Amino acid sequence: MIHIRSLALALSLAPLLAAVPLASAQAAGTLDRIAETGVFTIGYRTGEPPMSYADADGQPAGYSVDLCRVVAEEARLDLGLESLDIRFLAVTAEDRFDKIASGEIDILCGVTTRTLSRAETVGFSQLTFATGGALLSMDDGDRVERLADLAGRKVAVGAGTSTLEILAGKLQAGGIAAEIVEMDSADASIAALLAGEVDAYAADQVVLVGKVLSQTDSSLSYFIAGDLFSFEPLALALAHGDAEFQLVADRALSRLYRSGAVLQIYEKWFGAFGQAPTAAQRALWQLGSTPE
Repeated sequence: MIHIRSLALALSLAPLLAAVPLASAQAAGTLDRIAETGVFTIGYRTGEPPMSYADADGQPAGYSVDLCRVVAEEARLDLGLESLDIRFLAVTAEDRFDKIASGEIDILCGVTTRTLSRAETVGFSQLTFATGGALLSMDDGDRVERLADLAGRKVAVGAGTSTLEILAGKLQAGGIAAEIVEMDSADASIAALLAGEVDAYAADQVVLVGKVLSQTDSSLSYFIAGDLFSFEPLALALAHGDAEFQLVADRALSRLYRSGAVLQIYEKWFGAFGQAPTAAQRALWQLGSTPE
């Protein structure tokens, strides 16, 4: 049994700020590299359904992955190439930005929160999704419904994520004595929760929903708290200061939003939720529908 409360309401109340990142004088030359090699490399997370994950056949899949495919096609058209070899490289929370900086990947798709501190070292497309930090626990009579319920308990959080920093700050500000356990992946966090090693798992709400929906043991009952403890604006990450490639990415997303085709991608990956896009998500698409 799955309890997901107030998901649409929580996200529809979240504020949206869609600032366009500034480009530095030093362009990273992503398009030049793609034109020279004929290869477009997408970095993706393997365990964050329905945003970015490896499916049953081990193939990259998810909402963000499909958006990156659209950007790849836009790059092909922009460069006038007859074909483009799209390759995928699995990344982790710890090495994903390093692989952008090194040029190992051209774009990062997953659950990446766009922050001002991150914008000092990597670039971002316009926003792609609106979510927020939430708590997952077992619905066994002692579930975690709010941050205060974490007092004296352990909570798993992905290492190297914005959720970790935000949660630590919220707990400190609230005087909540909880132990944060850093985990390498969402799968490891779920495993720790099932084993009773932690009392809750904190992550973006969309990640928690995806992980719960992907569980196959119907005898287990999960609870996702409806209250969000943060606002997480997601975007695709790319090389810092690469204005030309950022324009290609933003053009691809803007056309996708303006045409309404993004709804088909959303329904493909979020249709299992049984609900339409939230008001916040629709507003994000509208704000991102930049005219030509």
